[in-house]
Amino acid sequence: MGDTAGMAVPHFMASGMGGIRTTGDLVARMEYAKSMKVGEAKAYVAKKLGIDTMEIADEYVMRELREELRIGTVTGIPGAPRGIAAKMNIENILDIKVNSCEKFREMLTR
Repeated sequence: MGDTAGMAVPHFMASGMGGIRTTGDLVARMEYAKSMKVGEAKAYVAKKLGIDTMEIADEYVMRELREELRIGTVTGIPGAPRGIAAKMNIENILDIKVNSCEKFREMLTR
């Protein structure tokens, strides 16, 4: 099974939490980056975002917060960061390193 089985559960949980509609993507990042269990990852993300764990699954609350924090939304907003720029903001908020951001920074220094 290897890595595929190890990735299945966090992916399932992130999708079930609405992915980028709420905080599923952020919770999954913490599961991967810090080897956290789902409950621990949810609590960590909620604390970093300044909300409670019930709000991290609320699409309305998270839409506004994601826009405010500039960490990406499902639909594009003119002038709002997306892609690598949103991921760099996620790195700062969650105090983690994102591989694609690291690779991007390496490309800039070549």
